[in-house]
Amino acid sequence: SAELCLLPALAALLPPLPSPGGPGPAEVGLSALPAELRAAVRALVGDLDSLFTALGLREESFAVGALSRVVAAELASYAPARNRRRTATNKASVIFVDRTLDLAGAVGHHGDNLAEKILSVLPKLPGHKTDVMVNMVELTALQTTDATCSIIAPGCLAQPNDPAAKALWESFMNLKQKEAVMEARRHLVEAASRENLPIKMSMGRVTPEQLSSYIQLFRNNLKALENHCGLLQLVLATVQTLKHPQTSKWDNFLAFERLLLQTIGESEMPSVLNQLLPMIKSYNKRTKDDYTCEDFLVLLVYIYSVVGEIKCGKELDAAEEEVKKALVKAICDEPEPSPLLQKIT
Repeated sequence: SAELCLLPALAALLPPLPSPGGPGPAEVGLSALPAELRAAVRALVGDLDSLFTALGLREESFAVGALSRVVAAELASYAPARNRRRTATNKASVIFVDRTLDLAGAVGHHGDNLAEKILSVLPKLPGHKTDVMVNMVELTALQTTDATCSIIAPGCLAQPNDPAAKALWESFMNLKQKEAVMEARRHLVEAASRENLPIKMSMGRVTPEQLSSYIQLFRNNLKALENHCGLLQLVLATVQTLKHPQTSKWDNFLAFERLLLQTIGESEMPSVLNQLLPMIKSYNKRTKDDYTCEDFLVLLVYIYSVVGEIKCGKELDAAEEEVKKALVKAICDEPEPSPLLQKIT
């Protein structure tokens, strides 16, 4: 049987704590949730049923966490789902997991995966949750310095009708970044060769500039563009991700998290917070490589999630107070707070 991990969104599906004397987490049902959350759970259950219907699945559900139990129970009792399970032929085990049980997993910057970086740094495709906008201006003769140019329709990652693009996306998900970028170059060279484009294969490290120069060969050849449009969109996504300023910050996050994991056993929490303190800078003192207020909130969630049991005391209280002061000052100094900061404050 197939296993499908469905991880409810942290912010939208965060269950409230029960009031004193109310039901415990294990007994909370859909009726105990706020109206907005009930609607979100019902919408999720409806979407899951539609997905399982398309796949012809007869699922057996498992849940880890209070909200996951609510979702699994609602799916089990959903009338269309009961009818589907009576006729479906394919069996599957579905595991629902509350992301609140693993905040480090939700906020961490894991490994060396190109697909995760593309999905994180490129803007979302309007109307979609899991696809991104790829700027296609490079394939045109349009001259513009506007990164958000909307004259040309954006590309995306979903390319179900292009076998080469599908194979390349699999590489982005399964290989390390260096190997995935080399695969992008290989696919591009093969496509150019099939179209008799004057490509010069070079060995060694792949750079975004090199990939861009290969892409330029397709620009004035409409037939080649049409034949390999899906592949070109994925390679453009790679180029734009590698050049994106957020990518270098991603690597900084990953390095910090690895260092933290190595030292957390030897260092007490106050010393970790004291190391973090000088890095909290107000807007007018930050460079593009410094962490923003949102970045620090993510780091703090990660730190408190991986340290385990924390020893309370005056030293910890003092260190936390200094971090709070610095973070509040940085938030107050923001000239244009982001929607997230506005929501928090």
